[in-house]
Amino acid sequence: MSRDDAAELGPRSGLGDEADEHVLDAFARHLALQRNLSEHTVRAYLGDVGSLVAHLQESGARLAELDLTRLRAWLVGQQRRGMARATLARRVAAVRTFCTWAARAGHLPVDVGARLRSPRPDRHLPAVLDVAGAAALLEYAQVRAADDEPEHLRDWAALELLYASGVRVSELVGTDVGDLDLGERTVRVTGKGDKERVVPFGIPAARALDRWVERGRPQLVEPRTGSALFLGVRGGRLDPRTLRGVLHRLAAQAGVQDLAPHGLRHSAATHLLAGGSDLRTVQEVLGHASLATTQRYTHVTPERLRAAYTQAHPRA
Repeated sequence: MSRDDAAELGPRSGLGDEADEHVLDAFARHLALQRNLSEHTVRAYLGDVGSLVAHLQESGARLAELDLTRLRAWLVGQQRRGMARATLARRVAAVRTFCTWAARAGHLPVDVGARLRSPRPDRHLPAVLDVAGAAALLEYAQVRAADDEPEHLRDWAALELLYASGVRVSELVGTDVGDLDLGERTVRVTGKGDKERVVPFGIPAARALDRWVERGRPQLVEPRTGSALFLGVRGGRLDPRTLRGVLHRLAAQAGVQDLAPHGLRHSAATHLLAGGSDLRTVQEVLGHASLATTQRYTHVTPERLRAAYTQAHPRA
């Protein structure tokens, strides 16, 4: 990301204090250029810190006057408005990052966020389909695509690839045609922190992708399309919100449990584990930096643990 691009990520929110906006602009550049965070993540950080700045300015204070008391008052206000604990935890993490940076950069006298306690987030797992439900959903998408309508072919290919590879929806819509290798049945995606990984997929997904690339995508290509693999009806790169809506509709029409794209990713991970894959492999497929994330993210039943223990331990 260039310096100009990073500058565009700065808050243009009319917060009312030029000095504060200057600090937030500098924080945006730090996140984008030094920490190499994605545009989406930078915007999320700025939105969270912007909430704190707005709270300060409502009370007549500026960023330079930030202290632990004001931080706690802001957090209490968020809680009273009914904000989910997971969102609160994310906002606290963003503010801690900001305070550490601001203290080192001389914008704050001390790192006031170091003592701010974060609420423990609820560990709600996303909805997950069983194997039969996933098969029913994808079979319905395939039947729907039999008319060779480009949107139907796209939806079938996208859902097959989501389930086959376990990629994030943001990774899938960011994929280019050149990232796809139908011969090897792999796709290269760019995940969090701009980290690339190559993920395999199976024959059903390859069949759907081949139909989409050969028959569906050419019908939607426009001069402005570029290299995007999945396209919207106007020829631009597919919007994640469009794919979420597609999945909700097809789940209802197929008579399976409603779920979001993240739930299809979760289903893929769960089925990999149930089929005998180890956690390290699932970690690589999902692109998790930490194995602990994979352990929280997947269902590991007592039966699965017992079977693995019996098979592996010499004194089981």
